[in-house]
Amino acid sequence: MDLLIPLLFALCVVFNLRAVFKLLVDWKGMRATVQFVKAAYARVNALPAEDALERDDRPPTFLHLVPAYQEPEITGTLRALLSSRYPHGKLHVVVVTKEEEERAPHPAMGISTGEVVRRFRAELPPYQQKMVWQIAMPGTGRKAHQLNWGLRPEFLREVLGERFDPARCFIGVSDADSLPDPNVYCWIAQEELAGRGAPAYQGVTLSLANFERLDLRGRVCAIQQSSIFMRVSIARLLNEVKRVRVLEALCRRALWAAWLIRPVFELFFRRSQICLGHNQFVRLDILEALGGFPTDGATEDSTLGYDLGMRGVLIRALPMLELTDLPETPEKVIRQNARWYKGVLDDAPHLWRAWRARPSAFNFAQVCRHVGNKVLEWPVAVLVYPILGFLGWQLAYLYREQPLLFVPALAFPAAALGLSIWVGGIVTQRAIEDLALYLPKLVEVRRRTLSEKFWGIFRCQTYWLLATRGAWRVLLTLLRTGRYEPAKTDRVIRDPMRQGSYSRS
Repeated sequence: MDLLIPLLFALCVVFNLRAVFKLLVDWKGMRATVQFVKAAYARVNALPAEDALERDDRPPTFLHLVPAYQEPEITGTLRALLSSRYPHGKLHVVVVTKEEEERAPHPAMGISTGEVVRRFRAELPPYQQKMVWQIAMPGTGRKAHQLNWGLRPEFLREVLGERFDPARCFIGVSDADSLPDPNVYCWIAQEELAGRGAPAYQGVTLSLANFERLDLRGRVCAIQQSSIFMRVSIARLLNEVKRVRVLEALCRRALWAAWLIRPVFELFFRRSQICLGHNQFVRLDILEALGGFPTDGATEDSTLGYDLGMRGVLIRALPMLELTDLPETPEKVIRQNARWYKGVLDDAPHLWRAWRARPSAFNFAQVCRHVGNKVLEWPVAVLVYPILGFLGWQLAYLYREQPLLFVPALAFPAAALGLSIWVGGIVTQRAIEDLALYLPKLVEVRRRTLSEKFWGIFRCQTYWLLATRGAWRVLLTLLRTGRYEPAKTDRVIRDPMRQGSYSRS
């Protein structure tokens, strides 16, 4: 017991200090993302004009894939893609559906997603009809299988012609609820023409497309889910480029020690890259070298990010905004996060095999961080941090005669609690409001009433509670049955949160 109390005290201090550090990093990440987006949209009028790109042979060709299954509102995404500012002959939109849906459409839809697309295409003017393709994948499979079905060589030759250059073709990915910015292709083309191009891009995604249909707590969840993409996904991509530059500078200045600097730096300072599976662009030759989109996990996007990083491909942050839906009931949010957590579990053996095949400090670091930060921390963080914060306060008084221990032990959990409300409830809202000016459609995200402000600030942990339930659903199902099959987010049957479905949770 004499040893247990000091160890427990030290553990509480370390965890609370880590919580403070992570919240400060989140704050910094959100600020960096907002500044990045603002700077890009301030120069949006300087992007190359569509007619100039039409006359130039150098701009890349885009083949934009939209995997879809039981998506009654997919036409909104197709309209947004077709209204993009880019030469029509250099943009191809491919909707990949499933043959099983063609045979048995959802009863609430009456017709298949493929038929929705075909009817939509028939109403387009001829020049836009040439831009839209619809193909159906036979058999079973997830999103990755649909994407790869759209990358078959014979189909690529049919769409792009017999003599296309994979190094000048980007494969874009959007979900069937995506609303992309019309300038996204022009922005990438400008970077490519200026010699600043990258093999892969990931844009900013905000879960605000159905914001007006959500009730108050649902809107809090939409803000919080959007904040993840801002303060983690995009901020990490921005920061990773800086880290690599620092590493290369260190190696150049100390060539004699580069053999030691590189593995140490990659072990302790490199981070995994994050793909989101939409508003995402990867050069075709890179995808072909990878063998297409990874199919051995529930989430091909996260696995793709790992695979690109392990091959030394840096994903470039793309400042153009895209909107997607937030699942409209707590149950659907839980299922979405359960699918994401199942992808986390699937990625663990994938990373282990990659490290065993190519042992390196970078690959080893990705395995360790993935297991520690995602597999283990994701399900328990929402309980561990509050418990250790409260326990840290209690244990601090055992050392009240030692100010060097007593003051930090009280300060760290208090700071973590205050920052969780400040960063999660206030700073995040301000960041979303700052970006609302640039959204591809008008969304009113401001909090108008006192009730909205109160719940927005103090219910900022609602989303994390639902995410944790999703993770535990996967773990408990695996323990009971040894198998968990991720469910698709149902967008056929709408259960608007504004009708109270979220408030009852």
